[in-house]
Amino acid sequence: MATTENHLIELLPRKDRLRLLGLCEPVHLVLGAVLCEPAKPTRHAYFPLDGFISLVAPVDGKPGLEVGMVGREGMLGAQLALGVAAVPLHALVQGPGTAWRIGAGAFRRELAHSASLRRVMDRYLYVLMAQLATAAVCVRFHLIGPRLARWLLMSQDRAHSDSFPVTQEFLAYMLGVRRVGITAAAGALQRDGLIKYHRGDLTVLDRSGLEAAACGCYAEDRQSYAGVLA
Repeated sequence: MATTENHLIELLPRKDRLRLLGLCEPVHLVLGAVLCEPAKPTRHAYFPLDGFISLVAPVDGKPGLEVGMVGREGMLGAQLALGVAAVPLHALVQGPGTAWRIGAGAFRRELAHSASLRRVMDRYLYVLMAQLATAAVCVRFHLIGPRLARWLLMSQDRAHSDSFPVTQEFLAYMLGVRRVGITAAAGALQRDGLIKYHRGDLTVLDRSGLEAAACGCYAEDRQSYAGVLA
């Protein structure tokens, strides 16, 4: 693994970046793997390179609802910067790939050592807060179709490909809706020529059209990130 390809790490000065990478190990993110669970201590922090992770909030013992997504623009385990060992979320690998992994204790020690890493983490925590707020508004006020278009754009950004595998069952799980709603929304996007979906493989055909179909939360998330971590 020759390059970092993680934006947060790349923001660090060279000396801090190399010291952090010296404490990390390369790992493969396996599709469907659970990297952390609610109320359980976080053992590692992850900086994805080409895989991505869904953050899912449990709801009354039910499967839950996706409230965030982490790819190479971010990291998993940001709460460690606040001195908190656990998170109230499931972290589920949505897109297989690779990541840098560092032990929780080593990461906390490096935070105490590197002022640059601390500044980057402070900014990223702000971005996460903004994204969680946007997710809450999106679930409450926006229809399934625009929400689905937003989710597909977020996934395409992190998959770094126009095509990626996804099932209707998984989409219903992530968006917290019934499968019949996903079927109708995906069918409409396909009839409009924005996507192609067949047997669990989805391809984005018209990126600009999909952006126009998505709710404004997609653009808002990108602007929040760019304004703080560009």
